[in-house]
Amino acid sequence: MTDLHSAAHAAALDAADPLPTLREQFLVPRHGGAEQAYFVGNSLGLQPRGARAHVEEVLDKWATEAVEGHFTGQAQWMPYHELVREPLARLVGAQPQEVVAMNSLTANLHLMMVSFYRPTRERPAILIEAGSFPSDRYAMASQIAFHGFDPAVDLIELEPDRPGGLISMERIERAIAEHGPRLALVLWPGVQYRTGQAFDLAEIARLAHAQGALCGFDLAHGVGNLDLRLHDSGTDFAVWCHYKYVNAGPGAVAGCFVHERHAGTDRPRFAGWWGHQAATRFRMGPEFVPTLGAEGWQLSNPPILGLAPLRASLELFDRIGMAALRDKSLRLTSYLERLIRARLAQTLEIVTPADPTQRGCQLSLRVIGGRGLVGREAGRALFDYLAAQGVLGDWREPDVIRISPAPLYNTHADIARFVQAVEDWQGS
Repeated sequence: MTDLHSAAHAAALDAADPLPTLREQFLVPRHGGAEQAYFVGNSLGLQPRGARAHVEEVLDKWATEAVEGHFTGQAQWMPYHELVREPLARLVGAQPQEVVAMNSLTANLHLMMVSFYRPTRERPAILIEAGSFPSDRYAMASQIAFHGFDPAVDLIELEPDRPGGLISMERIERAIAEHGPRLALVLWPGVQYRTGQAFDLAEIARLAHAQGALCGFDLAHGVGNLDLRLHDSGTDFAVWCHYKYVNAGPGAVAGCFVHERHAGTDRPRFAGWWGHQAATRFRMGPEFVPTLGAEGWQLSNPPILGLAPLRASLELFDRIGMAALRDKSLRLTSYLERLIRARLAQTLEIVTPADPTQRGCQLSLRVIGGRGLVGREAGRALFDYLAAQGVLGDWREPDVIRISPAPLYNTHADIARFVQAVEDWQGS
């Protein structure tokens, strides 16, 4: 009889999986002569093999055509950002005019807040989750202060009401109702970076709008992880990065969504010439006429070398489709959860919700015992041991190990290797 927790069973699951791994399309770092078990796509995705060709295409064009590369041949630079527009829209469930690849996540967040955080004396407040990613908090607090209000009063940080730092939808609903008359904006994560909890975007947007507030999302851990439906969610805007699950490289060009109802908005914005309508941009006129849709928030011409790896990654997402990848993600993370509960229950606590609809691929883990250690000391000892074995997760203070099986390149065999390494640490 097959041991359902064995490496052989993991290999059989991989062989029978309805979506074979695309691991061969990525460059996987090696450790001790073999590939790592790499579970850090939530921090930096692996390099697609196709990225180099796209980057070299730009370099070769620069070498042979120089400035004429903007206008001639394949993949012209003037409309280069348009090459990622439609696949990016498919990835996040949006219309093409609702998305743009530009800048970095926090820069995009500030640009969105110029337009969508318009505080008044009656409505100065922003609602975020307690323990939000620091860059988001810095951005929120600085925007509140910039408008002459007090972050200590007007930045409302919602504390968890469930074990492990989780926040229930009931808690969110109560908070939005309680603070509704003061709320200018609800800014929420698609997936909370430390706990791995995923949220119902459409419901949060609905609740915010019902109170007269606008709604935006930081989807750094959502894009390329969840099967998003941004247009249907009704949210006003969203921002994200592409270097995590979207595998576009360190510091990659980020992404932004603006719902179509704001496409021709007269809300104030910080304008730049690349946001000016393309047909008249080079007339160099003094009046800013924004492009309809998300591209109207662009400032400068896009970094072509930065966009090139994103093209390679989006080609892979387009080949498979986010729905199929999400199905595989559910299988992989469910398998990880089952093995932890069956073999590591005395060592690891799963912080992330058990309900698959409330998580992406990431499981956030706390070490509850092992080798006579407890708490953070135990967690760091296990984390360092795993890294020494070529099993790479990541660490978030004060005591969380994040393991994220990315469906494009992780396998059931990777997960079995992680579990075996934890058992080896227990027994060593």
